[in-house]
Amino acid sequence: MKRLLAPLALMALGAALVTGLLAPADESARVAAGTAAPEYTAPTIDGAVPVRALADTRGDVVLLNVWATWCPPCVEEMPTMQRLWETYRDRGLRVIAVSIDDKGAGDVIRGFAREHGLTFEILHDPAATVMDVFQASGVPQSFLIDREGRIRRTTFATDWFSPANRAEVEALLESTD
Repeated sequence: MKRLLAPLALMALGAALVTGLLAPADESARVAAGTAAPEYTAPTIDGAVPVRALADTRGDVVLLNVWATWCPPCVEEMPTMQRLWETYRDRGLRVIAVSIDDKGAGDVIRGFAREHGLTFEILHDPAATVMDVFQASGVPQSFLIDREGRIRRTTFATDWFSPANRAEVEALLESTD
C-alpha cells in the first residue's frame, strides 16, 4: 500500500503544480465572459489594411473567431458566420476571423476565403499570438464581444446562424449599456 501512496502523492503534487502554472497568476487577467476583451493586433490578409487592432472595433458588436484552414469544424462553421455577418453588418456587427495557419499561408487563406465566399474580415496570425492573448484552447473558438469591449460569450464550433445565436447577437446590437 505504501508503494502505491508515494506515486499517487507525487502525481497529485505534479497535477497541482501544472494547474498552478497554467492558470493566470492574476485572476483579473483571466479572459472569460464578463471581462474586457484584451487588446490584440494582427495583420490582415487583403492588404487594404496592414494591421487591425481590436480597439478599432469599439462601438461595434464583434464576433472574433480563431480558426485554421486545416480544421474541419472551422470549415463547417464559416458559412454560418458569413450568413450572420451578411444579416447584421449594417446594424454594427463585425466578424473578424483570425487564421493561425503557418507563416506563408496567405495565398492558401485567400483561396479558402474565395472558395467559401467569405467576405468578412480575415486576419493572419502565424505565431498564434491570439491563442495566448485570448487564452484560447483550440480551434475554432469564438469570442462574442459587446459594443463596450466586454466578452459576452466564448464558444467552440457552433452554427452562428441558429435562432439562439441570432437572438443573442440581436440583443447585443440593440443594447446600449
